[in-house]
Amino acid sequence: MAASSDGITAPAYCAGDLQDCLIKWHNYLRFEKNMSPHSVRAYTNDVHSFLSFFSSHNAREISINDIANAELRDFRAWMSRLSINEQSSSSRARTLSGLKNFFTWADKTGLFHNPAIRLLRTPKQGHKLPKALEAVQTERLLLEPVTDWQSHRNHALFALLYGCGLRIQEALDLNLSDLPRDGFLRVIGKGRKERQVPVLDAVQKSILDYLVHYPIPQTPQSPLFLGEKLERLHQGVAQKIMRDLRRALNLPETATPHALRHSFATHLLQNGANLREIQELLGHSSLSTTQRYTDVNAAELIKIHKAAHPRGRGSAAE
Repeated sequence: MAASSDGITAPAYCAGDLQDCLIKWHNYLRFEKNMSPHSVRAYTNDVHSFLSFFSSHNAREISINDIANAELRDFRAWMSRLSINEQSSSSRARTLSGLKNFFTWADKTGLFHNPAIRLLRTPKQGHKLPKALEAVQTERLLLEPVTDWQSHRNHALFALLYGCGLRIQEALDLNLSDLPRDGFLRVIGKGRKERQVPVLDAVQKSILDYLVHYPIPQTPQSPLFLGEKLERLHQGVAQKIMRDLRRALNLPETATPHALRHSFATHLLQNGANLREIQELLGHSSLSTTQRYTDVNAAELIKIHKAAHPRGRGSAAE
């Protein structure tokens, strides 16, 4: 079975020419597009979802020629299967986006052309607002007592996510050589884009307190955040840590590591920061992405208005 440079294998139900095509695409995503291994894996799973369905639908191994000749009804049947399997519209839209990425790349590189997939419409999605925590909820999380090196690590990680607005993987990719200098942290974000983020004294102190309890000898290339096996902390483990904490602290289900990034942006906006400044801090390439946070503020204003206004409380007074 063919394998890409980062170990991703092409499925056995694909013929050799299609396996080679998939490996080339994986390497394109990894090295030319500079996608993270996590993103490459997600895109790969999206494509494999369709190929597995299409192979099963045809009851045989499939080749490049087969998917080049796939019809609109084949793609629609696959999308219907995803719906039957209770995938949300947003999840189906993301999966379709991954598949279209593969087909577009294959078309541009001259490997195969399929006009039918362009006719497939993306499932309609509701407009979802970022799920930010309230300031008192973040305080409750960051005031949790620390006792051992793991709890110091957790506090430093969550303080960094909330205090600097980092993506969870951006934080977990940090090494000791990346520690803040002169009040700024250098971050490598999506697409290998670099940005500098100011670091609050409270965040700096949390990191330094954690490093006092760092369980292994410190070298410049040591991961900043370690897991139980004293290797780089995995994103899934960090998410589980947050799940356990939110249950213990009675925080909402929306309390996730990524929610701390949303909270960072929302609370800055509420306290007078402008969108351009927040865009730079978050590393958004488009201002329209950052503008979602104005919707969050609007939603909060509506909630406050309904709670405070006599008519909003159901008063019958005219």
